[in-house]
Amino acid sequence: MGKERGFLEYDRLDGPVRAPEERIRDFMEFHKPLPVEAQRKQAARCMDCGVPFCQNGSMIAGMASGCPLHNLVPEINDLVYRGRMEEAYRRLSVTHSFPEFTSRVCPALCEAACTCGLQGEPVSTKENERAVIEYAYAHDLVEEPVPAVRTGKKVAVIGSGPSGLAAAQLLCRRGHEVTVYERRDRVGGLLRYGIPNMKLDKRLIDRRVRLMEQAGVRFVVNADVGRDISAEELKKEYDGIILACGASNPRDISVPGRDAKGIFFAVDFLGRVTRALLDSDFQKAPVELAKGKDVIVIGGGDTGNDCVGTCIRLGARSVTQLEMMPKPPEKRLPSNPWPEWPRILKTDYGQEEAISRFGADPRVYQTTVKEFIKDAKGNLKGAVLVALEPKQDAKTGRMMMSQVEGTERKVNAQLVLIAAGFLGSESYVTQAFQVETDARTNVKTAWGQHASSQKGIYTAGDMHRGQSLVVWAISEGRSAAKELDRDLMGYTNL
Repeated sequence: MGKERGFLEYDRLDGPVRAPEERIRDFMEFHKPLPVEAQRKQAARCMDCGVPFCQNGSMIAGMASGCPLHNLVPEINDLVYRGRMEEAYRRLSVTHSFPEFTSRVCPALCEAACTCGLQGEPVSTKENERAVIEYAYAHDLVEEPVPAVRTGKKVAVIGSGPSGLAAAQLLCRRGHEVTVYERRDRVGGLLRYGIPNMKLDKRLIDRRVRLMEQAGVRFVVNADVGRDISAEELKKEYDGIILACGASNPRDISVPGRDAKGIFFAVDFLGRVTRALLDSDFQKAPVELAKGKDVIVIGGGDTGNDCVGTCIRLGARSVTQLEMMPKPPEKRLPSNPWPEWPRILKTDYGQEEAISRFGADPRVYQTTVKEFIKDAKGNLKGAVLVALEPKQDAKTGRMMMSQVEGTERKVNAQLVLIAAGFLGSESYVTQAFQVETDARTNVKTAWGQHASSQKGIYTAGDMHRGQSLVVWAISEGRSAAKELDRDLMGYTNL
């Protein structure tokens, strides 16, 4: 333990954030780091608990508690406090593939399970990790080692999101010849096109990919496996294949008027915005997509919040975010004790920006769309909203959100973004490889394993566990790589 009374002597202090009215003018990251000495004090707040739930990473009450990567958080915090940043990086790298990603986009499961947070503010582990990895890059410590000996085995990874990248990284380090196939024009998957640039600067992805390429990983873009490239062709060429294509089948809204022009799935919309920014080297934002429009975002999760922030930057006239469920409490309820994930109200950057721009929180709870309204040309011009209330289903006994008759109201809308989650993997990939799927269309495996029903075919990430977090995807990719390596070589040292 570094400073025995650090958690009593120092209050939590987060890095500075650009003001909403300033940051909505561009798509650049707006969270800034603390000075190194200030960050060391934040690391000094770590209590080095006897039972560090922060690194537990298990499921409690159906939700993750602590880091799924099992980063040895107290050890890293202690090294940061002592100013031994290179050692902190070495320690973090043992369990983590890409701290530069999670230290920006992860909801910090480690902090939610921090013992300091039981009575006060948790340790700022997420920002500590960001300080560590950025110090490492600044001092040329980050490298992808080129294997001294190659195994002669060839592995294909289908999908270049966080799980695919993590698997490719470890398999290359082991000495296998690794090729990553990506159906889009750039590497990164969800990291590239599912998360806005102000949340994760795309140059960070390019920075890591360059290192992986130098180590020998081969990336093939614009390669849609299952359509442009056959599964049989890959089976003949490679000794093992990992399917890491994500849970990219979006949940739709089936209501009258759904065919109106101006309704998009959220990830498609966010990807379109990011692609336009990248193609123009951030010189031109596609403002025509939302400028002067009344926008409705359907879905209250992270992707919905990203849509709110993006549309404000594109000049939307108004933004309304619909959430089916009731408004969460501001503090933990007795039924949601620590160290469970806190089911409490969270106001994220997009909502903060909407409050600054429009003067009100964009979220409307217990509400959904009953009908979309089109004009004579089929363009979206409005929507009928309806309130919801929880009711118990007579057959299943489950609580369901049901429409409340007489609460319908019309609102203007020229753009609707559906951020209602995902149903699972896309069928053309699973059918191409003839792998069994479960009831949620995810690739079916034995519990805690990654091998599919087809020999030599493995899976990882959202395609395996369903829609989840980047940190879980990285954990899955590392675990799948270890399993495949063991099966190829008879043992594994990953």
